[in-house]
Amino acid sequence: MSLPRSLPLFLLCALASSVVAEDVFEVTFEVVLGPGNYGSFTVEVHPEWAPLGAARFKELVEDEFFTGVRFFRVVPGFVVQWGLHGKPAIEAKWSAMNLPDEPVITSNTKGTLAFAKSGPNTRTTQMFINYGDNKQLDGMDFPAFAKVIRGMDVVEAIYSGYGEQPNQGQITAEGNKYLKATFPNLSYIKDASVVDAESAEL
Repeated sequence: MSLPRSLPLFLLCALASSVVAEDVFEVTFEVVLGPGNYGSFTVEVHPEWAPLGAARFKELVEDEFFTGVRFFRVVPGFVVQWGLHGKPAIEAKWSAMNLPDEPVITSNTKGTLAFAKSGPNTRTTQMFINYGDNKQLDGMDFPAFAKVIRGMDVVEAIYSGYGEQPNQGQITAEGNKYLKATFPNLSYIKDASVVDAESAEL
């Protein structure tokens, strides 16, 4: 669902209320860290922290958006960022679906996830995991919506050799063709799926 850049407060509250009724859920990421090196990590999503962000995240997972997506920005001690699709046409579709901002309920501590943005009401598909306690991001209106509960060692093993070199504009325009040719060692997502509630309890 595409949302306009700004919504009346009563409508935003209604949307948030409908989402926040959903229970906490888990998502597991299967990742390729490098040739022959695989791992996984699981995040616990809390709709009550950021209902619109949590709903968008689940929508992306269920749409299989993350398959093949590269971790293109890795700054040890700060964040690992991903969320630009490998196919430009798909990225263009989602990049027009901005989410309204939400208040920060939970701080950007180590292991939490939040959507990246470039200004007010610009969250779409890019997100990051905090490698450290980045509480300064709270005041910049980056609301956390989930946290890593298993596999933080895998998250910290994501390839960081390119730092912030990949150009986001070129990724948007050329997708994985650009990344594979220029930054072949980037870790990437093989699969992301919602964990069955019964399995999560085992």
